[in-house]
Amino acid sequence: MPGVRDISADAFITAYASHLKRSGKLEVPTWVDLVKTGAFKELAPYDPDWYYVRAGNHPKHVEIYPAQPLHPPSIAAIARHIYLRKDVGIGKLAKLHGGRNRRGNRPSHHADASASVQRKVCQALEKIGVLEQTDNGGRRISQDGQRDLDRIATAVVEAAEEEEDDDDEDEGEGEEEEDA
Repeated sequence: MPGVRDISADAFITAYASHLKRSGKLEVPTWVDLVKTGAFKELAPYDPDWYYVRAGNHPKHVEIYPAQPLHPPSIAAIARHIYLRKDVGIGKLAKLHGGRNRRGNRPSHHADASASVQRKVCQALEKIGVLEQTDNGGRRISQDGQRDLDRIATAVVEAAEEEEDDDDEDEGEGEEEEDA
């Protein structure tokens, strides 16, 4: 049975975010459309569904001018990160989703993302039973959360296989028409 490790991050994050949005279990806070996701950011996220969705690669790898990540950390991305690394704290998540702090004509430095946003996302995932706190203050994936994430990963793999089969059938039909 395929798991979260077996599929690409993009495919899983997109699928899990759409699952969370469809299920309606997760309440989106009122402050989501007003907040910047880090002190080094110039603007709030453009995507109104950034709390759920993040398309593309890890934010450090995809940058645009003025050197800000395209997409902020999302619930799906944080759930996947904690799934892959058994025990993670808020500070580590803030460091991971941080970015380059442009300081004018001085050299740029790394700046952490907003720990408050990371904490609120983790609290929301705890509320729906995906995460649980550890004794040392970090977060880990719960058994129910692991089962849900594995189920969604399996669905993504099955959908990709069906799409691949459909593409093979379409190519086969084109060859038969050419032979006639």
